[in-house]
Amino acid sequence: MQSAPDRQEYPDHWEADVVLRDGGTARVRPITVDDAERLVSFYEQVSDESKYYRFFAPYPRLSAKDVHRFTHHDFVDRVGLAATVGGEFIATVRYDRIGADGRPASAPADEAEVAFLVQDAHQGRGVASALLEHVAAVARERGIRRFAAEVLPANNKMIKVFTDAGYTQKRSFEDGVVRLEFDLEPTDRSLAVQRAREQRAEARSVRRLLAPGSVAVVGVGRTPGGVGRGILGNIREAGFTGHLYAVNRAFPEDLNELDGVPAHRSVRDIPGPVDLAVVAVPVGRVPDVVTECGEHGVQGLVVISAGYAESGPDGRARQRELVRHARAYGMRIIGPNAFGIINTSPEVSLNASLAPEPPRPGRIGLFTQSGAIGVALLSRLHRRGGGVTGVTGVSTFVSAGNRADVSGNDVVQYWYDDPDTDVALMYLESIGNPRKFTRLARRTAAMKPLVVVQGARHGGAAPQGHAVRATRLPHDTVSALLRQAGVIRVDTITELVDAGLLLARQPLPGGPRVAILGNSESLGLLTYDACLSQDLRPLPPLDLTTGASAEDFRRALSRALADETCDAVVVTAIPAIGEGSPDDAELAEALRSAAAQTPGKPVLVVHVELGGLAAALSAATSTAPQAGDRAGGAHPFRPADREPHATAGRPAETPGTAPAGPPAPGAAPRLIPAYPAAERAVRALAEAVKYAQWRREATDPGKVPEYEDIDEKGAAALIGGLLARGQGLTLGTDETGDLLGTYGIRVLRALPAPTPEVAAQSARVLGYPVALKATAPHLRHRADLGGVRLDLADEEQLRRAYTELTELFGSPEELRPVVQPMAPRGVDTVVRAVIDPAAGAVLSFGLAGAASQLLGDTAHRLIPVTDREATSLVRSIRTAPLLFGWRGSTPVDTPALEELLLRVSRLVDDHPEVVAVTLEPVVVSPHGLSVLGASVRLAPPPARDDLGPRTLPVY
Repeated sequence: MQSAPDRQEYPDHWEADVVLRDGGTARVRPITVDDAERLVSFYEQVSDESKYYRFFAPYPRLSAKDVHRFTHHDFVDRVGLAATVGGEFIATVRYDRIGADGRPASAPADEAEVAFLVQDAHQGRGVASALLEHVAAVARERGIRRFAAEVLPANNKMIKVFTDAGYTQKRSFEDGVVRLEFDLEPTDRSLAVQRAREQRAEARSVRRLLAPGSVAVVGVGRTPGGVGRGILGNIREAGFTGHLYAVNRAFPEDLNELDGVPAHRSVRDIPGPVDLAVVAVPVGRVPDVVTECGEHGVQGLVVISAGYAESGPDGRARQRELVRHARAYGMRIIGPNAFGIINTSPEVSLNASLAPEPPRPGRIGLFTQSGAIGVALLSRLHRRGGGVTGVTGVSTFVSAGNRADVSGNDVVQYWYDDPDTDVALMYLESIGNPRKFTRLARRTAAMKPLVVVQGARHGGAAPQGHAVRATRLPHDTVSALLRQAGVIRVDTITELVDAGLLLARQPLPGGPRVAILGNSESLGLLTYDACLSQDLRPLPPLDLTTGASAEDFRRALSRALADETCDAVVVTAIPAIGEGSPDDAELAEALRSAAAQTPGKPVLVVHVELGGLAAALSAATSTAPQAGDRAGGAHPFRPADREPHATAGRPAETPGTAPAGPPAPGAAPRLIPAYPAAERAVRALAEAVKYAQWRREATDPGKVPEYEDIDEKGAAALIGGLLARGQGLTLGTDETGDLLGTYGIRVLRALPAPTPEVAAQSARVLGYPVALKATAPHLRHRADLGGVRLDLADEEQLRRAYTELTELFGSPEELRPVVQPMAPRGVDTVVRAVIDPAAGAVLSFGLAGAASQLLGDTAHRLIPVTDREATSLVRSIRTAPLLFGWRGSTPVDTPALEELLLRVSRLVDDHPEVVAVTLEPVVVSPHGLSVLGASVRLAPPPARDDLGPRTLPVY
């Protein structure tokens, strides 16, 4: 290795795994002196044309001097990075710092020349684009602000790499060479380009796993039984459309076939390519299998084998080595300790899981981290007529196990533009990167519903097999931030299925107004109460009486759907006995027929002990011919055979689905979901209403306003001077006031009062009336304990109050009293901002006192906050009516409060060194507000990996 003075300490934090454009992976790392042989071998595999483009002349081989130059770096002024697969170079990039004269230089010169070379076999995979992101991040770290590159005009691929990156650039042509200069400061466009590339690459990496052309199951037993043999059987019986192979090193040499599947002793022996390997061998054998797969060119692994992080520290070390080993060969991993994957597309028909029967094809994507929950969900989804069944089934299923590599973030990237998935359901026990998940969820939720239930909410720690970043935010805060991003957060698996059932086949409601009709007055009233408890606006229930016929239901539903004051309809039904009572099929047909006439509003059914009705509602077709049935009625973008046929009856306790009558030309049939309890139906509807409202608001998220009186440079200078004292500090009163003042936030002045005489002198300076407060930690913000005296009009009252406080609570040294001018009366509130290492910067708001401390009535938003988000933040707490004239009180100045929230947001967003801000109390009066107390903490900001180059996480 290099040693001083040739180099600085090896920067191992520059090492990273990246996903390339085609979904494969590569390792990016600094080039060192130990790479001389790799560099020569790499160069020998580059075409003469690529060499010419790099050196502007024929350059068949590297000289010893070249090899020395390209492998000896100081990691400051001269840096080289390589992209590797299988330990060998596939591309290199290098920068050299230069001065204004174009000659080699050192700091403070802030420009560098950059050049790339990509092996021809790997061109077109996005390797150069990934290397540019990483070398730009390295250069910024070393004080370089601008890159220059000289490219031959015919080298269109490399010119495109630079011009497509999104950086601010200049272009010139001189002496037959194109010269490009571009600033390295990230721009909105460069971040957008980076994230678009990230989405495409990660989606393709998951697609390679879910839609393989060939699968090898490694660890297939010679006798029936066992995990490997079971998975092989599941893949075969599901009708996998690709090539399937059974692998076990213990197979006899003369065994060529097992259960009709070609058998081999090693992956290396398989004559053709293998896209996916399902690994079900003892944990000690997995490394050898990974090596075999990597050398054979396998694209991805599903590791069923256990014995990794879920088993303790030794297992966690094995898990990290497994990921490192697989990524070295460009492979991604689902697992280890995974339940498997399923893709019901007729073009794939893959059931590489432990589920003996796959769910029916449909439009719901399903992701779980728990195998047990995966079993439960798949069981519900498969049950005939139960759960999300019938024509509402699953598109893809991923059970990630320990999610050492592929995580929920990757699968969300895949679902984002997957044409076969309309609704995404996720069971998460941990969120490895909440900041990224929130960003991806916001974008995906704008296209299709994303429903999440989070397990291990109250355990205080992630499951044993999951390595996650520490977060200081409570679960309720994380949930609020997910909802802000458009995620539909539910609490149970039952609610997950209920919501998915509704969203998969019913339109989103236009508002909270709900019509209720049915043949049971009592069930209608229960539904009415349930709507009120979910903040919906139910119309008075319409009782059709127990003698209602199917035609009565049809007419009533038609009228309700046509009513402009109604946004959704809940139909309640109980068994009816007597001549003329409708049977289940007749009632289901009547509801479908009515719903088909007004397809823009959702319809739900609450049934009681009507197993036959639930079965009829989950039927794909009616028993009677339907007007409009024709071959062209299928969805134009979906294979017609993605929808299964009618199913038999089902237990009454699980929801069912029904087609909503004849489809419009070119549209898939609508289904009417049925629920066994009013509360379940209404809860699902309430989630749909909130999600629909979020979708409408997401089209106009608002803007982050500019304020002319904000002194951003002044704040930066002040922060830099303060941080020079140490790595982290809580500011004093004067320093806090000065920093907040640069952003137009005025803190009401408070003067220390260590003695009655000083208190009186401070009051004369501030002017009467004043307040006397104890600021000791146990009394601060605790007016209920009597540590505050208000409206002291003169010195006599002040001295009397001072004596009372010291007699009650102790000496002035213990109380730390201060004198402060009286602020106008109003509502006491609290504003906080904190930078969480996992979730990012969060702004919080609530009322001061018991409301936020005891009841947890606090609302949260991710920073930066827009004007619309500030408005909604103020109105999100349950006690918000106190701000708007509750019980005849005078409404307070909420626009001033919203402006304060926006200014705090700007401060933290502009200066990530401000890691915590607390304004308490903020008294909001009818005209204006007063910040009576404030604290600010500064520290070096946590690393923002979402602003850096694309990398795969290391858990």
